Parts: sequence; structure tokens; C-alpha cells
Amino acid sequence: MSWMTCFDLCLPWYWEYDDDFVSMVEAACVAQDVSLWQISPANLLTSITALYKGEIIFKTLLDRSQGDDRFTPIDRWAREHRVRRMNPPELSAWSEDKTTMHLEFIQAGLYTPYTILLAPFVEQPVLPALDLTPLGHNFVIKPSNGGGGEGVVMGASSLDQILHARMEFPTQKYLVQANVMPKMLGEQPAWFRIYYAANECYPCWWDPETHIHAVVTAEEEAQYGLSRLRGDTLRIASLCRLDWFSTEIALTEDGRFIAVDYVNDGIDTRIQSKAMDGVPDEVIQKIAQQLVMLAKKSL
Repeated sequence: MSWMTCFDLCLPWYWEYDDDFVSMVEAACVAQDVSLWQISPANLLTSITALYKGEIIFKTLLDRSQGDDRFTPIDRWAREHRVRRMNPPELSAWSEDKTTMHLEFIQAGLYTPYTILLAPFVEQPVLPALDLTPLGHNFVIKPSNGGGGEGVVMGASSLDQILHARMEFPTQKYLVQANVMPKMLGEQPAWFRIYYAANECYPCWWDPETHIHAVVTAEEEAQYGLSRLRGDTLRIASLCRLDWFSTEIALTEDGRFIAVDYVNDGIDTRIQSKAMDGVPDEVIQKIAQQLVMLAKKSL
């Protein structure tokens, strides 16, 4: 008789900086009595072989392979067997399209920066006349897809910069956005990165220059009237339908909470105790616990 092993949660990963996040997921699995199957490059071939032979299966997939094609058969198996996939790639690709999300946000009543949407260079090599006046003296040019600031032009001020920027990623749509100036709350600019995981929100102060985080305390949230950060993030979650992501929101002098960077999937899980610009340790720990809880609910 052949025996089959079934794990509650499968976690493919390879990035060395995910190490702490993976350890937190491990601890959460132990605490919540959830069985965990880790797949890394070291056991990738034997794991995929066992999966496709039906020797090992799993019930929920938390994929941190981050686009490494060697891991693709794992997601394919999960899709074909209709198991729970957190942030499935097809949904991630849709929600990370900034042009799509810009339109979704506006329709949902969320504030966004003044934006001009441009077709890909390959589709429209010559642009019609553009009125850049509403953008102000300088603005931001960004491709519709991609993260980590790739292809983003800060402090742009001319049509010529827009024309050249579009050629860097000629198959992508582009957004040209007005700069958002946050108000000051005490000595801090009111610029926030909010982390979402399975219906819980974790707002952080975030400096767009240094990328330094600090958790927004309950006292600060009450003192400065920041509960809208959670409300808007929950609304974004209902739009993008991802299980975990981050978003950026700035509070302006006129009291508007403006979404300045829409949906970031593939969260950088480096923790602050190891990297200055990492996410506060407690936030990553809570995210790990929430995701394991989500896996447990799927059992």
C-alpha cells in the first residue's frame, strides 16, 4: 500500500532575506497546529516530483518563490487541484497594474493624485497634446507595472521627460501624477505604509525618502484621527481581493487621505531589527500569524 502525506500549508521560498519571515510562519504553524511543508531550491526537484506523483499534497499555498520559473509547477498543481492559493499570480498581476487600480480606486470613491494615463509607446508612439498644467511644477512618471521604484521618474517637469520615460518600458501603460504633499503631524510627515493580511491592517509611518518605518500607535491613531487609514485599506482589499499586500496613503493639509501607491504585492519581508529600512518585526510577525490562521480556516 502506498502512503500519501498531506500538509496543511505549503511554503515555497528561496530569497535569503525571507528567512525571518519563514521562521515566523514556522512558529505560527506550531502555535496553531498547522502542518507546514517548506520547498526551497535544495528540495525543489524531489518535492515537485512527489507532488505530481501524488505522494505529497497540500491544502493551502503561500508562495514566496517571487516569479522564479523553477517553482511554477507548484502553483500549476495547486490551481489544477483547486486548493487555496494566497495571492494567486493571475490576481496579483491584475491588482499590480497601477492603471487598472487607479480607475478602480476612483470608482470606489478613494482619493488618488491628479493623474494623466498614457497608452504604451508601442501602441501610441506619438502622443496627442497634453495639458500638464494641473500637475504643477514637477510630477512623477511611473510605468503601470513593476515595483521597487523601477522605471519611476521623480521630480519630472517637462513633456520631453515623459516622452523618453515611455520608451524605457515601451509595452507598458504609464501614469503621470502630481506630487502629493503630506501635512506635518508633530514632527513627522503624514505619509503612511499600511500592511494588510487577512482582514487585519497594520498602519506604519513611512518616510518616502529613507523608507524608514515606525508603527502607528493606538494613541497616535486616536490623537491624529487616522482611523481612515484602516478603512481605506480595507476598501482597497475588497477591490484587489489579495490576501496580503501593502499600500501607501498620505494625509494632506486639506484633510484628504490620498492613495499614493496603490497595491504592492510581494511584500519585502526584511525585518527592521536586521535592516534599517525593513518592516517593523512585530508587523511581519502578525502578518505571518494572520496568514497561518487563514490557512487553518481553509482546512
